[in-house]
Amino acid sequence: MKIIVSTVIAAPIAEVWRLYNSPEDIKVWNTASPDWHTTASSVDLRVGGTFSSRMEAKDGSFGFDFAGVYTKVEAPTLIEYRFGDRVGQVEFSAGPTGVTVKVTFDAEDTHSEDQQRGGWQAILDNFGRHVLASRENSKNPD
Repeated sequence: MKIIVSTVIAAPIAEVWRLYNSPEDIKVWNTASPDWHTTASSVDLRVGGTFSSRMEAKDGSFGFDFAGVYTKVEAPTLIEYRFGDRVGQVEFSAGPTGVTVKVTFDAEDTHSEDQQRGGWQAILDNFGRHVLASRENSKNPD
């Protein structure tokens, strides 16, 4: 089963692409809830390149690596990847109100569809907030 989550971000597509794929930025936005954080991230954004994000509970009780291999990269509109025996796709589409970021991924068997959709949507929503905050910070430097 495929699950789809999406958001619209009022920013230029080049900026959305850059912030989505920057390891330092990923460590800021890649969390589904405030009690988790991403402590490490690596990105080799090319076909055959790898990615990895270390996600951990802030209380230290649990952590895991989300890692995979890029199978298709078409900047700034498409990323496809494998993670384990599953596949994912991220599409970036510029439109009149901003960039639609749509993530499609194979569901896993451990958590319900609603849990998976909710978690991935929360991460994508955090990404959208991060892009907007980055834009605001660049307009108002200290």
